[in-house]
Amino acid sequence: MNFESFVALRYFRAKRRTGFISIITFISVIGVVIGVAALDIVLSAFNGFESEVRSRLISADSHIHVRKFYSNDIEDYQALTDSVRAIPGVTGASPMIIKESVLVSKGNNQPVAVRAVDPKTVGQVSIVPKSMVAGKLDLGMQTVEDKQMPGIVLGRYLAEQLFIFEPGDVVTMFSVPRQFSLMARAKAQQFFVTGISELGFYEYDKILAYISIEQAQKLFNMPGAVSRIDVSLKNYENAREIAPKIEEKLGGYPFMARTWFDQNKSLYSWMEYEKWLFTIILSLIITVAAFNIISSLVMIVMEKTREIGILKSMGASSRSIMRIFLMEGVIIGILGMVIGSLLAYGVCWAQQTFGLVTLPAEVYIIDKLPIQMRALDFTIVAAIAMVLCLLAAVYPAYKASRLSPVESIRYE
Repeated sequence: MNFESFVALRYFRAKRRTGFISIITFISVIGVVIGVAALDIVLSAFNGFESEVRSRLISADSHIHVRKFYSNDIEDYQALTDSVRAIPGVTGASPMIIKESVLVSKGNNQPVAVRAVDPKTVGQVSIVPKSMVAGKLDLGMQTVEDKQMPGIVLGRYLAEQLFIFEPGDVVTMFSVPRQFSLMARAKAQQFFVTGISELGFYEYDKILAYISIEQAQKLFNMPGAVSRIDVSLKNYENAREIAPKIEEKLGGYPFMARTWFDQNKSLYSWMEYEKWLFTIILSLIITVAAFNIISSLVMIVMEKTREIGILKSMGASSRSIMRIFLMEGVIIGILGMVIGSLLAYGVCWAQQTFGLVTLPAEVYIIDKLPIQMRALDFTIVAAIAMVLCLLAAVYPAYKASRLSPVESIRYE
């Protein structure tokens, strides 16, 4: 331990003639603890919510959408799907038709987003087959009272809006004409409800209905074509690198590959912006503690004026005196940062393990506050705390270093 650190520790631990100074120092440490802990906990909660939303969106949808410009239909989609599936990093691909329609049941009607899927491959790009809460994903022809009807699967909240609470009901789907005119007529098709799905994302579960690609091609007049090809990856973080490779494999224009981030860009960007905005706001707590450090160190300098004069008369340089009081600020910062980080880790661990803070599942889908701790966030918060504490100690350290040894001990 060098000379400056030894003296700084002695000053920090020494009893003060004015107890008020010790109280301010203690408050400074507590302020840093609260600021660091609050920042770490809030950032971990933001990470948890972001991860939860991202995982639900990605599991309900695919990592990459391959479509044509101007939303034109894709022909020869089976060969294109096989080509995409062969690209390194791609784990699955499945064709899909996306259309808007209206469902009618028991005198009630609801607008729906129709997803026509291939039951054999949809499990490669979506959790729909695993999301069934009633019935099963059977989109083939069903025999109902000696009549043949295709199967349909409804989102949970869409089914409730249609007063359907279990499989077995019959619904009628109307197609929306592509071009509105006096001669345009909507097609209608009856479907037998074979299952109810819950993806865990309310905005999807209240509008999605799943039918087979063959029935959608008939209903929406799309013979031998689909709307897009959904692609899943081994690592969704590589979507931005693999998307250009898919476009190149398919020959470029008119094909385009949009990643999961592109599909929800505004949502992800806002979550990231909100996270760092709160980081700046909550850093003000540490800043308040830093002002306490300034006042505490200024009063310590005033109290230790005689000792500073003696140290200088014994050969201590102004730089050494400055380092002593800078070290005081560093000690407060380290103590507050370590205790605050440990406190935040304990709170986050307890929430992850025991779910102390609960949420209404009908509103948030999840039943407890999600937490995800990241070492980088803890490191950034610790760095912010240390920098602010060090800056707070600069002025008192400078004032101490400028004291004249003769003036310091003249009246002692």
